[in-house]
Order: sequence, then C-alpha cells, then structure tokens
Amino acid sequence: MKLPRRNFLHLAAGAAALPAVSRIAWAQSYPSRPVRIIVPFPAGQATDTIARFMGQSLLERLGQPFVIENRTGAGGNMATESVVRATPDGYTLLLVGLPNAVNATLYSKLNFNFIRDIAPVASIGGGPYVMVVNPSVPAKTVPEFIAYAKANPGKINMGSSGSGAASHVFGERFKMMTGINLVHVPYRGAYLPDLLSGQVQIVFGTITTCIQYIRSGMLRALAVTTATRSDVLPDIPTLAEFVPGYEASYWYGLGAPKDTPAEVIDKLNREINAVAVDPLIKARLAGLGVDPVLMTSAEFGKFIADQTEKWGKVIRAANLKAD
Repeated sequence: MKLPRRNFLHLAAGAAALPAVSRIAWAQSYPSRPVRIIVPFPAGQATDTIARFMGQSLLERLGQPFVIENRTGAGGNMATESVVRATPDGYTLLLVGLPNAVNATLYSKLNFNFIRDIAPVASIGGGPYVMVVNPSVPAKTVPEFIAYAKANPGKINMGSSGSGAASHVFGERFKMMTGINLVHVPYRGAYLPDLLSGQVQIVFGTITTCIQYIRSGMLRALAVTTATRSDVLPDIPTLAEFVPGYEASYWYGLGAPKDTPAEVIDKLNREINAVAVDPLIKARLAGLGVDPVLMTSAEFGKFIADQTEKWGKVIRAANLKAD
C-alpha cells in the first residue's frame, strides 16, 4: 500500500522523534535505583566527606540513595579507571578533582585518557592551600621568604604529602615563578610533626590541617594560594599579591563515563548546582575550606582541560614522576 506523501513524511518525522522522546522520558525518571559515587581516596578525608555531603543532599532531592564507594590506589587512578569502564547510564559517578588533572601528566602510562573518557558533570567547588613556615624561619612576608631562600639555596626543606600531591605541585609552581631552590621532602604519612619541629621549614598545606597551628602561633602563614583572599584567613594575603599570576586551587566535582546521556548529565548538573548553594551544605563545605563554584557541564569540561594543561607544564618543567 502506498501512502500519500504527506502521511509518509508525518510518520517518518514521528519515528525520528521517538528516540529523543524516550531519552527525555528516561532522563525525567532518572534515577530509578541507587547511584554509586566512586571516591578515589579513603573514608574520613575531605574528599570523602564532600562526597557524602553531596550524596545525602542528592538523595533528598532525587529520592534514590547515592552510595559512596571508596576505591583507593595508584593516586586515584584505580577509581578513575573503574568509572571509565562502567556502563554509561548515570548510575556510576566519579568524584573528580585536581589529582585527575595532575595524574594525566605525572603518570607516563595510564589505561585511559581522563579528558576523553570521563564526561564532566558538575563542579562542586574549590579552595586555597596556605603557605606556612616554621617560626624558626626569619621571614614574615612572602618577599622576605623569597629573599631568604635566594640567600640560602638548597638549605630550606619543603614538605609535602607525596610526589605529585597538591602540596608538592603548588610548591613547585612557586619555585618556578620565583626562581628559588627548595629541597622537596615527600611524606607518605603526615608532614606536620616535622614541620612543627622545624625539620622541614615550609609547606603548602590545607587550611583545615594548618589553621589551629596558625592561630596558636606554632606555624606562620605567609599567603594563601588562590587569586582572592580566604574568608577563613582574611588577614593573610594571596601569593599573587607578591608573585603576579600565581594561582593554585584544590577543586572538586563529579564526572561520569563518556557517552552517559546528555539529558542525565544536564539533570545532575542542575541538581548539584542547587545543592552546592544550599545554605547548610555551603556552611559544611566552608568548614572544609571549600567555596561552591557553579558551572555548566561544558564550562566544567573546559576548566578541567585548562587545569590539566596548567599542571602538566609544571610537572614537565620540574621533571616530576609518580612514586
């Protein structure tokens, strides 16, 4: 039976629209079962705490559990690879952050390409580290420290929580931009005991780790690493006030396997942005030194690419390798 041309075109257009309609309907009903958020670091760390804050809020908004699964190893690469290989249906997400951008260059052989294989979902937020010195260091300002380091090349120890960690690459960027020579001392455990005793003289550390020692006078804060001052340490200047162009932030967000439906990513992006500005969550994040930063999925993808390029330059210039 031959159909009139008008009827045929109408039916063809309707058939073409079916996949789009079914995708939208599916996205509207998402999630219909629990969602896993894979966290690359152990329970109890800030990364884990942030994931749990977000998971609880998303449960309340979307009506399904967001189950936190800690999967450690290889600097976060094991967790990332598990999500890369997961079904791209929106039911497996990855808590992403600065380590992913660093690892792309730090590790010479990875079984995935982070930018290609993980779809950006949403930014959660970010925050500064703080440049702190043991009080035995005579410098009380960043310019005084730079002058002191140049007068004592190779004699000042810079502690970090490991090769390629934020505390390391933030310090390496500072070294590169000021031309000073600090001796990197990586720690697999806590660096604080040796910093407090003076065996290492400088650390780029998290505010939450250092703030009680700053307030008690056991450590001296010289600057924060972000482009703007921290609300937690409003009297402490930024490094950029003395080293123009310096900026370093620790950041967090959520990613998904590539090919996750765009409708699902858009829905998650809207919900996460709404959660991040909830006054209760905002206050909890502030307690971890994190300020919400809202972005579209596309904006977050560009941010990740920019961060990967930025820290890749530091890692290559300093010839850093994974432990």
